[in-house]
Amino acid sequence: MKKGKFFITTPIYYVNDVPHIGHAYTTIIADILARWHRLAGKKTFFLTGLDENSVNTIRGARKAGMADIKQYTDMMAERWISTWKALGIEYDDFIRTTEERHKKAVRDFFRKVYAKGDIYKGKYSGLYCDACEAFLSEGDLIDGKCPFHRTEPKRIEEENYFFRLSKYADKVLEHIEKNPDFIQPASRRNEVISFIKSGVKDISISRPRTDWGIELPIDSGHVIWVWFDALINYISARPDNWPAEIHLIGKDILRFHTVIWGGMLMAAGYELPKAVFAHGFFTVNGQKMSKTLGNVIDPVEISRKYGTDAIRYYLSREIPFGEDGDFSEDVLKRRINGELLSDLGNLVNRVITIAVKFEGKIEGKAELEKYLDFKRIEGHMGKLEIHHALDAIWDFIRQCNRYVNEKQPWKLEGKELSNTLYNLLESLRIISILIYPFMPNTAERICGQLDVKLGTFGDIRFRKFGGKPKKGELLFRYV
Repeated sequence: MKKGKFFITTPIYYVNDVPHIGHAYTTIIADILARWHRLAGKKTFFLTGLDENSVNTIRGARKAGMADIKQYTDMMAERWISTWKALGIEYDDFIRTTEERHKKAVRDFFRKVYAKGDIYKGKYSGLYCDACEAFLSEGDLIDGKCPFHRTEPKRIEEENYFFRLSKYADKVLEHIEKNPDFIQPASRRNEVISFIKSGVKDISISRPRTDWGIELPIDSGHVIWVWFDALINYISARPDNWPAEIHLIGKDILRFHTVIWGGMLMAAGYELPKAVFAHGFFTVNGQKMSKTLGNVIDPVEISRKYGTDAIRYYLSREIPFGEDGDFSEDVLKRRINGELLSDLGNLVNRVITIAVKFEGKIEGKAELEKYLDFKRIEGHMGKLEIHHALDAIWDFIRQCNRYVNEKQPWKLEGKELSNTLYNLLESLRIISILIYPFMPNTAERICGQLDVKLGTFGDIRFRKFGGKPKKGELLFRYV
């Protein structure tokens, strides 16, 4: 990979939500990509955060019996922050839309668009989904209900401020058609193109004054509609390094991040992000996640049970990124007992056990290097084919296991044993680098047993082995 910068974002999550495995999936993938690009030597910035200026936040505070809404959001924010810490997420910034830096950025953004004549006052009459906090058309509905929340939207009529999104629809379409990688995967791109061609209307971007939200700079009787406010977080948190290389989002908010956000950026004079990648939805054992069914998975609880790295590995290996996926605890166990324990864990344990007993100098000729196809791995990561990248890494791990079985180092001594250990220890050092973005704790533990520092992509080559192996705890145990 060429050096440079890499700016990646997750959606900002609703503060009144409780973090579940779907939120964790998006954030873990972003963390994996951020770590990957840091290893490549890129100046990397990973942004996540919370959407707090919402009517649903007011409802959440009332439900919790808290009169002070800010106190409620502070309490909920701590839960989100502690969840990401438990899952090994290393973000560079955590933006909250109640922060002054965000409010200032929103007001400045609004003024830029208003100065161009692209905001006007009008009357909105139509459908509104409270759960989405979004305006819907009749064509969006399925059986008269919101397609995502399966609830009937309410019909509202009120005086609002509007953004001339229709003015920018053709320009956004032209950008999408000229930049085929702007919306990924391709199936999502086609959906957005079809939506624009069906006709784009101006959108309401304010709501009548409530006790919560960012006041319109031109009218104290209105607050800015949460989606117009929330999308600006990507700039308010990183104004000097816009645009982002990748927005990672769920497919339900694709239109907001391409059509609306695209039009907003054009109106305010900003570049569009390089790519918007929309992944699919989660089911649990084939069923939609639901509080009613009791199958909503707490990512912290499941990681305590099986280990954070095992959860990170499972989510990135099991589900092709961009497609819908199913979470199955039985499949998770098979992944742990098979690839993590039998392939990786046993390889490390067997090699280190023999290496600590060897008293000679570890040196030899690189025999396993020819099986390492880093370009293949790198190519998959560049295309966000994360599960294929792990396939390629595991091909090398399995080749190392075959090498152990063929050489039978427990029967060797002298130069033959030295050469065999050299190949295996250097392979483990390189494996620790390759798996670090996916399983950082496991990578560090392997380095600890090898007595080497974790390397970067520049260190993925066979060289002189400089560590003094030492026995450690098993990386994984049977579940």
